[in-house]
Amino acid sequence: MTHPRHPAARREDLVDDLFGRHVADPYRWLEEPGSAETRAWLAAQESLCREVLDGLPGRRWLRARMAELLAPGVTGPPLWRGERRFFMRRLPGQEHAALHVADPEGTERVLLDPAVLDPTGRTVLDTWYPDREGRRIAYQTSTAGDDTSLLYVLDIASGELVDGPVTRCRRSPIAWLPGGEAFYYVRRLPAHRVPPGEERYHRRVWLHRVGTDPDRDDRLVFGDGGPRTAVYTVGVSGDARWLTVTSTVGAAGRNEVWIADLAAHGPEAPVFTPVQTGVDARTSAVAGGDGRLYLLTDHDAPRRRLAVVGLPDLTADGAPSPSAWKDLIPEDPQARLDHFTVLDSPELDRALLLAVRNRHTISEITVHDLETGERLGDIATPGQGWVGEIRGRRHEAWFTYTDPFTPISVFRWDARDGSTSLWASPPGPPPRTRGAAPAPPAAGTMRQITCTSGDGTPVRVTVLAPRDAPDGPRPAILYVYGGFGLSYKPLYRPEVAAWVEAGGVYAVAHVRGGGEEGADWHRAGAGADKQKSVDDLHAAAEHLCREGWTTPSRLVLSGESNGGLLVAAAMTQRPGRYRAVLCAAPVLDMVRYRHSGLGASWTAEYGSAEIPGELDRLLAYSPYHRVTEGADYPAVLLTVSEGDGVVDPLHARKMCAALQHAAGPEPAPDGRGLTLLRVEPGAGHGARATSRALDLSLDQLAFAAWQSGLPLPPHAS
Repeated sequence: MTHPRHPAARREDLVDDLFGRHVADPYRWLEEPGSAETRAWLAAQESLCREVLDGLPGRRWLRARMAELLAPGVTGPPLWRGERRFFMRRLPGQEHAALHVADPEGTERVLLDPAVLDPTGRTVLDTWYPDREGRRIAYQTSTAGDDTSLLYVLDIASGELVDGPVTRCRRSPIAWLPGGEAFYYVRRLPAHRVPPGEERYHRRVWLHRVGTDPDRDDRLVFGDGGPRTAVYTVGVSGDARWLTVTSTVGAAGRNEVWIADLAAHGPEAPVFTPVQTGVDARTSAVAGGDGRLYLLTDHDAPRRRLAVVGLPDLTADGAPSPSAWKDLIPEDPQARLDHFTVLDSPELDRALLLAVRNRHTISEITVHDLETGERLGDIATPGQGWVGEIRGRRHEAWFTYTDPFTPISVFRWDARDGSTSLWASPPGPPPRTRGAAPAPPAAGTMRQITCTSGDGTPVRVTVLAPRDAPDGPRPAILYVYGGFGLSYKPLYRPEVAAWVEAGGVYAVAHVRGGGEEGADWHRAGAGADKQKSVDDLHAAAEHLCREGWTTPSRLVLSGESNGGLLVAAAMTQRPGRYRAVLCAAPVLDMVRYRHSGLGASWTAEYGSAEIPGELDRLLAYSPYHRVTEGADYPAVLLTVSEGDGVVDPLHARKMCAALQHAAGPEPAPDGRGLTLLRVEPGAGHGARATSRALDLSLDQLAFAAWQSGLPLPPHAS
């Protein structure tokens, strides 16, 4: 590798006066991606990035090994509508999973294949919703990372399009009415009806009739005059009588729930009754066919409880208050209740309720009496891993299982005899070891350990390590997300398995701000307490070093989106403590984040620089504003997608320029102080083609191995 040099970037003497605080922003010109100056700077960054990354050792082995680990493919759980069965499947070699359908006579066929919709591989199947009878399906696609989905309706038998495209959707939920002629969905207002710059907000709930003009004929049914950042979900009960709507404003950890009796007022103009409003809680609602409204809520239950309200108890003034809801499944103080399904069949002695809990990231399934909630037993899972959404039909239920070293499989549980059987294994060959033999069930071990944060709070850390490796410090990646109440899931990830197989340690810090320990855990790391998320990350890193898993000179921090914010904040607060940082799709300018992407909807999570006290708090950890010339920063790989409409790549561009200036034109020969910016065209903030995902992981792992000293085999086995 030649000795790399940082490209020069012009520094502006631009200082904002915000409530008497002088806030410098020398690289604001990089917020404009289309300017000639920015394009020239990006071209120089791309040249530097490829010069360094393409020359790193072990890339051939990493690519081949991750491809082998991806080879099994994946099959998803079935969803039944009418007598048809729908499921996703990605075969070996496919860039995207395709939607399959099994017709009533049992014949399976591909219904929607993104590679057929767009041979370039840039189009993603975002969502799909068959109608109740299994005759039609509404689906949404997005292309080149655009987070605005196009909605279509397909006739399942003939494969012909019968509607669409409907624009201004964004992974909208679909709630079909009987007959497959109409559905409720969520769509943004047209641009001419909203203030300039707010075109990506202002969602509403509409009723659409298949084949009609959505701009002229759709009926607005909910959300008129609502907050600009409100997000809605919709659902129609199994008996088609009840319409439920939830409304969440931005990233708030609370929502409102409303219900309408379609039998009383018809689908065109439903009259809504409040179920939960003005309460600091997040609740989802499902109207059952047994006359009860099922409410999965964290009200007075940070790890959630399942409560019920009698539908006859609803009045024009609303439902009983949340404190009066009847518990069906009480909160477990150590496990978060994630989802549930109902089994009701003449073949069963009684109707059943199956519940999936997450106990410190490990899933478990319990069986309950639907009427009373009495716990009747458990459904065993294959190991200490993650169970995806469980889907029930009559007397059967299907669920997925995976863990960091086990590809996804689908299992079927039969309530008649309590038996569990494998319904679908990965469709391709199993991963192989470095030789010719099939891989063992696990390429490594998973342990949960606990560290103590600076204020005494226990923080859990998941550690994945080689199975038979000798004890002693090893190159390590420490991953974090820690925001918006979202949880790390111990899923099968080929890049993680390859890293551990090569001899590295991969750890995950379950810091405050995430959802692993419930709603209170999220609130403890949000808003005024966001710094606690960073403190927890520091504590996890120190604990791994103190306990002999790794050393600061071998430790790489990794995070994406909100996690990218946390690793960058950790790096700028303690620049000499880490060897390298993988920072993907990050939020980094905490003063101006509201003005780009979907930033305006995140103020509940971070706060707003438009409020004096909150500005001070944001500046205290804003990575872009904490970069200091001459500091001992680690090597940094910033990775972004050109089409990211959620977190604008401008954050990474500005941070890259600031870090390169701080380090000077010539980083250390070992890469200390080197900052690279990798920009991926034609992708966004999420799903991408398999080969693109592999290329991204390849660059990140090769960079981490180089910096941490992990020796990689020179050639594929």
